[in-house]
Amino acid sequence: MDNVTEFTFKPIGIIHSCFTQKFGIPRQPGLVTAATAELELLPPFNRRECFNGLEVFSHLWVSFIFHETLSEGWRPTIRPPRLGGKKRVGVFASRSTHRPNPIGLSVVKLKSISQESDKLSLQLSEIDLLDGTPVIDIKPYLPYSDYIADASNGFAPPPVANKPVTFSQQAQSFCHQYQQVTGRNLSLLTHQVLSQDPRPAYLQNSYEREHSIQLWDVNIRWHATPDDFHINYMEPVNNESDPSFTAR
Repeated sequence: MDNVTEFTFKPIGIIHSCFTQKFGIPRQPGLVTAATAELELLPPFNRRECFNGLEVFSHLWVSFIFHETLSEGWRPTIRPPRLGGKKRVGVFASRSTHRPNPIGLSVVKLKSISQESDKLSLQLSEIDLLDGTPVIDIKPYLPYSDYIADASNGFAPPPVANKPVTFSQQAQSFCHQYQQVTGRNLSLLTHQVLSQDPRPAYLQNSYEREHSIQLWDVNIRWHATPDDFHINYMEPVNNESDPSFTAR
């Protein structure tokens, strides 16, 4: 196999996402409709003519790099969360980030294309992308070809949001202030993220631990009960008592 060529890819853009840490990111795109991101195009790909005609498509395929796991290398077998984290399957039977070539693929919704001076960006939603993710390609999503109605989900059936999400009075007040300042619907995003139960499988019957996730620039403390996911407290990541939010 001496004629096999190795390739080097150059990022075309960088993701600025509401998910600033891995914990809490939905396991697949489309599950959290309130999740948003900006794809900032990098030179020389920040040219408007590169995207002429893209605005008529509702969704895109985004090819990206799992940049946070690059140093960990790849693994021939993995333990999928959907199998309780105990049973191993081959890496190519999974969507694990620990791949020989750490390339991810997501379908996202295209909200708009914006340009300010020489900055060109795509506004996206329904994403499952970590902040800072390098993007190597985008393509239009074609529902007549890309959607297969009778395809099998294998060992990963669609998740079921089976518990309500409740907010403390402090969390409700914080969400209201945050939306007034930033225009972001933190309440809806938090509700959709927690309803997917982001905890690892081995903790899904545990009700003693307080968890923390970060969405945008907000730290959210919450815990699970047998009946719901309850948000205890919200605060800016900078821990200021009087929120001074920094919206992108």
